[in-house]
Amino acid sequence: MQLLADELRRRFEFEGDETVRILIVSDNHGEEKVLSSVIRREVADHVIHCGDFCTDADALPNRERMTVVRGNCDFEAVKEEEIWEGGGYRFFVTHGHRYGIKSSLTSLLYRAEEVAADIVCFGHSHTPYCSAHGGCLFVNPGSVVQPRGYTVPTYAVLETGDEGGVDITYYTPGGELVPLGGTYSLKAKKPE
Repeated sequence: MQLLADELRRRFEFEGDETVRILIVSDNHGEEKVLSSVIRREVADHVIHCGDFCTDADALPNRERMTVVRGNCDFEAVKEEEIWEGGGYRFFVTHGHRYGIKSSLTSLLYRAEEVAADIVCFGHSHTPYCSAHGGCLFVNPGSVVQPRGYTVPTYAVLETGDEGGVDITYYTPGGELVPLGGTYSLKAKKPE
């Protein structure tokens, strides 16, 4: 009964106001159990998967409330880019390999401007990253199984607040807090 009450509360909050909790994951490379445990533990209104899931896309947990893109190691028939709107923001989701994100975010910044994104979610490097550039917030959750450039595997939780506040918090797959992220002030862009 409590699970039903919690689900109804989340749906009401998501539809009734623009405060949302979004789980952002990437690069689980076929480790379905790790991904499932993170999604189960994090009570989120929506899940964004930035690619390299390396499994059957239909078998991804919580698929009905998930935005997922194809990474360079995926062969499923899902899009390489997606736009998702929630919490009053426009999210651009991509894996990142097509934009050379390991060298620079410049190409990704240009694409974010083209699609009028407020928040860009990307993976590929397996390195957690969060920073604002050109009025847009860029979030790489890292990898939940194979960290690079950081000591532990990570994922991110984004929570929207009142008047443009966005909180990004990073965790290990075991649920331990990671000292990354922060609070950002964003003003939602109006697409033309």
